[in-house]
Amino acid sequence: MASHSTDRVLRGHPRFDNALANALRALAMDAVQAANSGHPGAPMGMAEMAVALWHRHLKHNPADPHWPDRDRFVLSNGHASMLLYALLHLSGYALPIEELRRFRQLHSLTPGHPEVGVTPGVETTTGPLGQGLANAVGMALAEKRLGEHFNRPGHAIVEHHTYVFVGDGCLMEGVSHEACSLAGVLGLSRLIVLYDDNGISIDGPVAGWFGDDTAARFRAYGWNVPPPVDGHDIDAVAAAIAQAKEGAQAQANAGPTLIACRTTIGRGSPARAGTAKAHGEPLGAAEVAATRAAIGWPHAPFEIPADIAARWDARGCGSARQARWNEKLAAYRRAFPELAAEFERRVAGKLPASFADDVAALLAQSAASGEAMATRKASQKVLAALAPQLPALLGGSADLTGSNLTDFPGCAGRHVHYGVREFGMAAVMNGVALHGGLIPYGGTFLTFSDYSRNAIRMAALMKQRVVHVFTHDSIGLGEDGPTHQAVEHAASLRLIPGLEVWRPCDFTETAVAWSEALAAADRPSALLLSRQNVPQQPRGAAQVAAIRRGGYVLADRPAAQAVLLATGSEAPLAVEAQRLLDAEGLPVRVVSLPSSTVFDRQDAAWRNAVLPPALPRFGIEAGVSRWWGQYGCVAALGVDRFGESAPGPELYRHFGLTAEALAALVRAHLRRGAALGAVASPAHADPAASAAPAAAAAGALS
Repeated sequence: MASHSTDRVLRGHPRFDNALANALRALAMDAVQAANSGHPGAPMGMAEMAVALWHRHLKHNPADPHWPDRDRFVLSNGHASMLLYALLHLSGYALPIEELRRFRQLHSLTPGHPEVGVTPGVETTTGPLGQGLANAVGMALAEKRLGEHFNRPGHAIVEHHTYVFVGDGCLMEGVSHEACSLAGVLGLSRLIVLYDDNGISIDGPVAGWFGDDTAARFRAYGWNVPPPVDGHDIDAVAAAIAQAKEGAQAQANAGPTLIACRTTIGRGSPARAGTAKAHGEPLGAAEVAATRAAIGWPHAPFEIPADIAARWDARGCGSARQARWNEKLAAYRRAFPELAAEFERRVAGKLPASFADDVAALLAQSAASGEAMATRKASQKVLAALAPQLPALLGGSADLTGSNLTDFPGCAGRHVHYGVREFGMAAVMNGVALHGGLIPYGGTFLTFSDYSRNAIRMAALMKQRVVHVFTHDSIGLGEDGPTHQAVEHAASLRLIPGLEVWRPCDFTETAVAWSEALAAADRPSALLLSRQNVPQQPRGAAQVAAIRRGGYVLADRPAAQAVLLATGSEAPLAVEAQRLLDAEGLPVRVVSLPSSTVFDRQDAAWRNAVLPPALPRFGIEAGVSRWWGQYGCVAALGVDRFGESAPGPELYRHFGLTAEALAALVRAHLRRGAALGAVASPAHADPAASAAPAAAAAGALS
């Protein structure tokens, strides 16, 4: 179909161009009206922008939404979801009209905001404004890095663009500054952003609170910013896109492009166009009818004339494009068979065949080492061992590389200096993961996970393999004081559904945490790592294997009278407390819980074997102690206030996080139970059961 040519921009037939746009308007207002919920204004205002991009430029194949060299399209202003759903339906994706009728209904393929993995053709989950734009920066970064690695003269198999629709809200969010500033420095020339400049948000005209000179802002980032265009002039928008593509072709490291499209929100609606009321509520039956008359659309709700449907259908040209790319890939495979095999493995999201053996060798190395080290240093050693065999790893740090230790020998070209941009880094990493072919990880201090929390949540919602390296995980970091000392952060991150949280106690647990994070293709992981040195714990082979289950017996005693549960740098304190209690004739079991999120998914038999229901339990972690109630702990040591500025060891003593204090706590409870004629039972027999007892820094939990 000539109208889908990627080689040149053809002027369309005005009558059909208007009809193509009005089909989008009609579907958007009909679906929102049927749901009695949604945002009709933005889809109606961006309809011509969508025609210019999707009908004249976008390289995609509705029959294969996962074609590796497709262009990526991100609707950052995700409240305009009906625009995307209409485009996907009309272009020929597996999104039947019945699903548009079920917009925003339970289990439909058309949720209120676009969700990757739910609707065919949706590239990322958007809704929290600004993050879609940051995801797109990550996609463009992935395209650039993969192209640099795989493309050869005459054999370009990674050569696509990333397009984004954004609104005022996306540009107001601070994450847009973080991501777009970085995109300019990185020279992501194949990133093209179309700004729906309609001047309206939910609260009304934005001039009263958004007076930025947006063009000047983006030019300062190093972006290409052409003069604004009429967003309702399809030819003008299409020409601006073509110019941006030509610039990217001419200069690979030129900056991204921002095209400001002046539009009217709710265009076509006689009473609502240009108003805030068009933004976030249905037009109403009367106004829908008036709009139909105004735009000359006499068709019934959800009805698309056959000639318009045929012009929108992109399946034929999409399949032809992909067939041509398949021929290029076949030629590449003949010329560079090893590179081609690596490319196909990586875009499939598979780890190298040697990965299990590489991890086994690393674990053997860690077991043989008796060296005490910080788990952040152990993490760096893991990267140094595994990264050469994992070319898909793309690391980075938010200006803390020397502290997070996210670099490794030979990491040049595989390590991103994200700058002081924690939120932007997390959202960009989501985009890298969504693009495919790379496994992103990035580091900062654990306390700054609050900056990036919503992007971490989005990674979990989208089930993306993203690894967050959070170092300086407790009061153990010392003199920097309470602003930098994580207290509530570990417990808080564990509340995010689908996020794997690891707090390893030594080199071996750190190696397992990394291997599990890299193998978890359908979930993000957070590694919480210490600044201070911790001793390497002795283990047998069965114990090493058990680490993968999130919780296991680290040190046992016959006829144990209690269980000590610990995570991270506090596990050695529990082992030392066990020795102190041994001297008093009070045998206890020490359980290391490097990942409660993994342990909680184990079967009841494993959980009960690790935590016998009949034994009282005592927890210790350098964080809020209330968290231990879910494991039925009768008492716990923790930190239930903000920290202090002092050397780490001094702070541990100040807050009572010592082996002596833990032993005293256990001794007092066991003797009190004996005096009462019975040993106190845990609050809950099942360690995965929920409880909500009050907690004190060194007090009883029940």
